[in-house]
Amino acid sequence: MAEQLRTNYSTLCKQLESQITAFEKKEGSQSEIESYFKASFSFLLKLIQKEKHSKKVYYEEQSLEALMAENHSYYHELKPEAYKVSYANPVYMTSVFGKDLGQRLCYVYACIRDGIIPAYQSDQSFLLDLIHFVFTVYENFMNMDDEQAISESIIAKLDQNIREYRCNNLEMQISKYFENAFTLKNLYNTEITKSAATSADLKDLFRYGVYISDYELKTASFIKAYPEEKLDKIAKSIVTAYVTGFKRDNKDIALRHQVRIVANAGQEKMTERILNHLKINHLNGFVSAVATTRMDQQYEFDHKFDIGLYLDDEVNKLRINAFKEGGNRYEAELRDYSGILFIEKFGEEPFSPESNESRLKLTELQQKLQQDEHQERSKILEAYVSETERSFCIVAFPSPEIGDQFEAIFEDIIDINMQDNDKVEKIQQTLIEALDQGEFVHVKGMNTNKTDILVKMHPLTSPEKQTNFVNCIADVNVPAGEVFTSPLLKGTNGILHVDTVYLEGFRFLDLELEFKDGEITNYTCKNFDLEDQNRAYIEENLLFPHKSLPMGEFAIGTNTLAYVISEKYGIVDKLPILIVEKMGPHFAIGDTCFAWAEDHPVFNPLDGKEIIARDNERVRLRAEDVDKAYTNCHIDITIPYDDIGEIAVRKSDGTEIALIKEGRFVLEGTEALNAPFQDLDS
Repeated sequence: MAEQLRTNYSTLCKQLESQITAFEKKEGSQSEIESYFKASFSFLLKLIQKEKHSKKVYYEEQSLEALMAENHSYYHELKPEAYKVSYANPVYMTSVFGKDLGQRLCYVYACIRDGIIPAYQSDQSFLLDLIHFVFTVYENFMNMDDEQAISESIIAKLDQNIREYRCNNLEMQISKYFENAFTLKNLYNTEITKSAATSADLKDLFRYGVYISDYELKTASFIKAYPEEKLDKIAKSIVTAYVTGFKRDNKDIALRHQVRIVANAGQEKMTERILNHLKINHLNGFVSAVATTRMDQQYEFDHKFDIGLYLDDEVNKLRINAFKEGGNRYEAELRDYSGILFIEKFGEEPFSPESNESRLKLTELQQKLQQDEHQERSKILEAYVSETERSFCIVAFPSPEIGDQFEAIFEDIIDINMQDNDKVEKIQQTLIEALDQGEFVHVKGMNTNKTDILVKMHPLTSPEKQTNFVNCIADVNVPAGEVFTSPLLKGTNGILHVDTVYLEGFRFLDLELEFKDGEITNYTCKNFDLEDQNRAYIEENLLFPHKSLPMGEFAIGTNTLAYVISEKYGIVDKLPILIVEKMGPHFAIGDTCFAWAEDHPVFNPLDGKEIIARDNERVRLRAEDVDKAYTNCHIDITIPYDDIGEIAVRKSDGTEIALIKEGRFVLEGTEALNAPFQDLDS
């Protein structure tokens, strides 16, 4: 099989070289179609050449400058100026070829770009299928001169080509997904991480195949020079947080052993120490993905719904069935999967995409099909990787992209991430004792913030041994600092408003969500001049694939140190939601924090009380129809302290207990939380 693959691959590579030679020998001017395919085949040839030079020795022989130039040659066309006339840009492509043909050829070119990382990983089977696909597409255009006629005559053939490419190799696609995300079968990134951690130079970073900028090189230099003892302490604290998450959620960590790590290029020395500390705890870490500087947000936005070209009921069934079969094939590995350790980075400039009519969008039917697939995938994974046996940990560090004060910010973030859990837990317990007396919690904004919402609490039938709120320290979400609950939907009414917020990678200006009985009934923002565009922006990037979402969580963040430090450096808009959610009250739309594990009892360690607010009216439908119970999303939206007029517990007799007034904690026993504000207020 392997020998046949190599033979077929070699044959197709020669055919590719011959085709490019034919383009170059052709006399006279080239048509737009010919120019497009010449560029496409040239990119494919470049991938073939990369695959030939993917061994470690190649990188050792090259200079750092040569490796960076090579790396940037793959990604340059996605930078803003170059992207304007890139074949990867649907706006440009539809202006050249018309909407129908332009969208399809743009998609084909995006598929070619998907071959970059497989080429770096010497994945000949992927490249073989890709080259064959592009040749199949090209055959539709051979010996045709009239591009208008072409556009009208071959759309159906192109659709069939695309459909076959996406459906015929589903087994391979799904297998690679499972191997990369849940198993130790592909240790490519792990090996690079270990090598880069001990290497005297930075060349290993270019072996990943992802975009490497000066920021990654600066990060690597900074981390390599960082004090060994401090770096080890950071790594140990992250693994301790992961382990603690199991203990606090009443889960047995000994049942499973494989831990997926999503890391950052440049932080290899720290990631390697995380791998070591996982091993000390009898866990096997593997690096499944490596994040890097994002310079292609518009490209990602433009291609978000490319599946719309071929998604229908038949394709959806094929995709779900392939995922189910993949789960069966990798059952043993899935049953040993412990969870994910996600190392975020932050510091990039907030991004607002340019809306356009050239990008593909999903029909209402396709949106429903995608929703169905997400739900089925969740159910399949839950069968093998139960929420009651797996966990996670998320932590974040700044990138040099954040500015000249990167090193100082890094040190302050370390202080935030490693605050005293015991001290935080005791203060938060005081908040919980007040919150547990309430029928509602009333949150009201001030200044320009229009938030005014009543959040309905679960009734406590045995308050001496029950609570509504989780006392959250630095475990699954680092840093420490929040108390959270799953509100009841009926009775949760009002407006949630934030001036500026960064969600799911997108910036929202003046985001306003209206809730009635816990469900979003109206929404708007001010990203665009036209209201229709604003609503569409929310629908595509916040609600999708749903028409509405319930309130899955209400929380009060207590990490005032994080808030003050963010104000000190002026980086609030650059912080990840992981930190921002600890800097004021926040509301999550989508599922509760207990999704798929509502029947698993959880207790606050400090007082031993059971957290009974683990579901809501919608989630309770899981007993009769699980598809109606879950949304498979959870998006946190935070209101900064300085936009909070008041947060008060409203008791059943109508009296209130004030927790926060004008952005400061006023409940007796929580005054220490205001200490970091002193410098800010002065």
